[in-house]
Amino acid sequence: MLLRDQRHQPEDQAAGVATATTPPAPPRLPAGTAPAAQGSEPIRVRDLDTRLLLTFRAVAAEGTFGRAATRLGYTQSAVSQQIAALEKVLGADVFDRPGGPKPVQLTPLGGLLLERTQDLLAILESIATDVQHYRTGDLGRIDVGTIQSISTALLPTILRRMKAERPGLDMRLEERYEETELIDRVLAGDLDLTFLVNGDAPALQRIDVLVDPYVVLARAGDVGPGAIGVQRLAAGPLIGQVASTCQDDIDDKLRAAGCDPDYVFRSADNGVVISMVRAGLGLALLPRLAVLDELDDPRLAIRTLDPPIPARVLRLAWRRDRELSAAAARFRTIAIEVAAELGHRHPILSPNVA
Repeated sequence: MLLRDQRHQPEDQAAGVATATTPPAPPRLPAGTAPAAQGSEPIRVRDLDTRLLLTFRAVAAEGTFGRAATRLGYTQSAVSQQIAALEKVLGADVFDRPGGPKPVQLTPLGGLLLERTQDLLAILESIATDVQHYRTGDLGRIDVGTIQSISTALLPTILRRMKAERPGLDMRLEERYEETELIDRVLAGDLDLTFLVNGDAPALQRIDVLVDPYVVLARAGDVGPGAIGVQRLAAGPLIGQVASTCQDDIDDKLRAAGCDPDYVFRSADNGVVISMVRAGLGLALLPRLAVLDELDDPRLAIRTLDPPIPARVLRLAWRRDRELSAAAARFRTIAIEVAAELGHRHPILSPNVA
């Protein structure tokens, strides 16, 4: 039966010619030719190892595996292995290898790969450079919280030094009247560090940078020489700030000293308060840091308070559980230096910490 069936097969089948019921045999490819990628596994991005692409670029630039190995600090066999690994991922050769001393040549696929990877590798190299600059504090962004008197007396000098050292650094400042808001912003991660007045929280690490005593500000001629008693303040009239952490601290301390302050004018701006004093509207009790630019103004009298109320302590604080970036750490160092220099010029402001 088998022989009879074979005898009665059509002549084209007997001759080995493919029919609709017999799939054709795949054609033979020339030696060294990679098979078509149809039906193969897709190339996975994670398999395009950056090291393989860098080695590929070096070979393309140098023309030989040996010179590429010297350029990269590899052995020649390591370069050969990496190129072989890359070609395995791609499923085709990226170099024609004529052998002998002749340089290798890019295949069409190699040319495409070189063209498409140039921008990618340039981006990766720029990322590596930027990360290094970030680690050294020369690049990146820092966000700092501040209060009004710090903004006018310390921050300009701090910022000038930071900008001179790190011109590529992005610095953002946020001024608030309520230091509880600044503390919340630091704890939420919105600020890298912040200046505070007497403020503290268990989750904060802090360092005291200045002790800032309170002084009485009056129009020259309205008060005599020497310290001004608390009862003189109680007699008014007084000029103060709008309700804020600093003003609330002043009012609490005055009441503890027996003075119930009565304000005829309030402002959120220290400069406006000082202008109203200069105009003779009343007396003001301000931190000395807020009147540093007025010490030589002949129109004003700056006096100590008798008995004095406790000075405020200016602090720099950051999250205890978060390591500061190099740029933020450098800001902290410069802030401490600038505060120390100011304390040296005005010894009454020096921090009373060990």
